[in-house]
Amino acid sequence: MSANKTVALHTLGCKLNFSETSAMSRLLEEDGFVKKDFEEEADVYVLNTCSVTENANKECRQLIRRIKRKAPESTIVITGCYAQLKPEEIASIDGVDLVLGAAEKFNIAYHLRDYRQSGEAKICSCDIEDVDSFHDAYSLGDRTRTFLKVQDGCDYNCSFCTIPMARGKSRSDTISHVVENAERLAAQGVKEIVLTGVNLGDFGKGDKGKDKNEEDFYSLIQELDKVSGVKRYRISSIEPNLLTPEIIEFVSGSQKFMPHFHIPLQSGSNRILGLMRRRYRRELYAERVSLIKKLIPYACIGVDVITGFPSESDEDFEETRMFLNELAVSYFHVFTYSERESTVALDIKPVVPILVRQERNKRLHDLSYKKMQYFTREHCGEIRPVLFERHGKTGMMEGYTDNYIRIMTPYKKEWENEIIDWKIQ
Repeated sequence: MSANKTVALHTLGCKLNFSETSAMSRLLEEDGFVKKDFEEEADVYVLNTCSVTENANKECRQLIRRIKRKAPESTIVITGCYAQLKPEEIASIDGVDLVLGAAEKFNIAYHLRDYRQSGEAKICSCDIEDVDSFHDAYSLGDRTRTFLKVQDGCDYNCSFCTIPMARGKSRSDTISHVVENAERLAAQGVKEIVLTGVNLGDFGKGDKGKDKNEEDFYSLIQELDKVSGVKRYRISSIEPNLLTPEIIEFVSGSQKFMPHFHIPLQSGSNRILGLMRRRYRRELYAERVSLIKKLIPYACIGVDVITGFPSESDEDFEETRMFLNELAVSYFHVFTYSERESTVALDIKPVVPILVRQERNKRLHDLSYKKMQYFTREHCGEIRPVLFERHGKTGMMEGYTDNYIRIMTPYKKEWENEIIDWKIQ
């Protein structure tokens, strides 16, 4: 299987997955494949999966069924976290031809080159302990903002999380190579780079012969700030214990790093944080938010939070809700706790009923909406720079201010990938 074959790719999950899907797409195009839209009929379909929740697993299985109905003779390749965690389960799904684990996803062209369907799925994977190399990746051409992968894996062992089992130990690129990638993207007209990783603040570990403390995230952003051509950077998500005061101070004085932070909280209850094996307490989180708002009053702050973690009582949830309500944060990404195999959280009792988890999720979603509305109103009348996206399929185009307020306006071709001063209404 090689030249003249068509391929369509689809991403489930996080920004890191988007960057890796784009990298796989380029590898396949270099090998002679012709890229197609995922909704079109293709010879090969690649699903880059997530496994953070059971819903992500279900979505993967649904997509496989859709593909087989649309293109029954096609070859289906599954990679990503779900593929690493449960290769045999995926291989047993009717229609799956090739399962690529964490160490093999960037060898996809090699695996497809001589692949022939045999009626049985082929698994190419290894133990996650053996995955220790770093492969850079970035998204390009799919949207105005580019996701640049600079770190992978995680050495933390949060009790609810399977990511270390799916992605392996923490490792990262070198600063010099990240800078090269940023310069390469700038030369191709990219205006905004979103730095991505599994545990971004842990940048510095890796397989490049570096000692643990030889390079770190603070040093990385200092060097990236010097790259000419890149107008904007965003830090996708960073643990509160790794978001140091010096990082916050640097962003406050930078013209390129946007006043926008996304900081996982997961719970506002110290009891639950302890059971989750998180590496901070709510007091440290509040300190970080307070420092951001002191140095950058107009900064947007996003929060990850989980509802319904085992043994989360009504009091624990209310503690979380009130903590979030009082914090000067702007929006939440709310996740309903989902049981994951081989995690310590499975042994924590009592289990919170699904309906209770969902009701708590809804309450936090409602609070998040109110928070973002309030944050936007605070900035009404201000003129802020907006980078507008390329697409205009609905007759409208969207963009984001430096501090992450979403702007919608009638489509104008001349505004694509341009930064426009915009008065917030």
